[in-house]
Amino acid sequence: MALSDAPLVRALVGDRPAQTPVWFMRQAGRSLPEYRELRVGTRMLDACLTPDLAAEITLQPVRRHGVDAAVFFSDIVIPLRLAGVDVVIEPGRGPVFANPVRTADDVARLTAIDPADLDGTAIAAAVRIVTDELGDTPLIGFAGAPFTLAAYLVEGGPSKEHLRARAMMHADPDSWNRLAGWLAQVSRRFLEIQRDAGASVVQLFDSWAGSLSPADYRAFVAPHSHAALQGIGIPTIHFGVGTGPFLADMRLDGVADGVGVDWRQPLDEAAAILGPDVTVQGNIDPALLGAPWPVLEAHVLDVLDRGRAARGHILNLGHGVPPETDPDQLTRIVELVHSR
Repeated sequence: MALSDAPLVRALVGDRPAQTPVWFMRQAGRSLPEYRELRVGTRMLDACLTPDLAAEITLQPVRRHGVDAAVFFSDIVIPLRLAGVDVVIEPGRGPVFANPVRTADDVARLTAIDPADLDGTAIAAAVRIVTDELGDTPLIGFAGAPFTLAAYLVEGGPSKEHLRARAMMHADPDSWNRLAGWLAQVSRRFLEIQRDAGASVVQLFDSWAGSLSPADYRAFVAPHSHAALQGIGIPTIHFGVGTGPFLADMRLDGVADGVGVDWRQPLDEAAAILGPDVTVQGNIDPALLGAPWPVLEAHVLDVLDRGRAARGHILNLGHGVPPETDPDQLTRIVELVHSR
């Protein structure tokens, strides 16, 4: 089977394969005991930049669960690390930046770095290891969207409401657009490295976009996400959390072949908003992974049924796999979906 015939790729171009394709965001690692064993003594960002380790973690959930795609094991701040930004992952907190980017001078210093100079050697090596083993199973490359990366950079670390980043849009729109435009180039370069090494699909994650108003999303964010994905040359998925108020804008004027929908919005309603030219992805509630199987099974079947309203459907979670998830629950979901 050619990769173009893989169920995931077919779904993204508007086909309806015999089996609904399924994969899980944050499936690479997270809940797997074999992942935790492999990561002992290795920091997160170091693991992402060690090709054989990143490749093995990427492949583990494919072997265990039988999902229809691998998603590359990395972190959204890796391209910033490759650009020379001082960032560490603090356990229990997340990415923390030594020098937050808050002034016009800060933005000027950072954006003087040419995204074309990112050294993708380790990333490309890991992708090639993965694709050699996957065969006919697609690999999804990924990158963080400009707003989510900017939110981390401006805040200096994780934040609930991203007040500084949202304030910059209005207080200094020139600096905001310069920063977000540069981040779009960085994200695009990271996606291109994965594509050129063998990824068949890419997904842009905008984890914090739900903190934005529709007006701010359209004016200050969507153009930069559009630039990150436009013309990438392989099928694209765009995902955000809490993006229901501006879900139609997540199509990025047709650049996104698929749009991920979080757990808050039924897929049939999302499909009506998105229109007939977009594949939907989602949207199992991650909280229900901890429910008894009959409850989770009924929920999965409901998601499958509602997904039929779209031109194509990729079953996934409405966000990532919680670390405490029983891996057997994920395997049972895959078996259920493939049995329909």
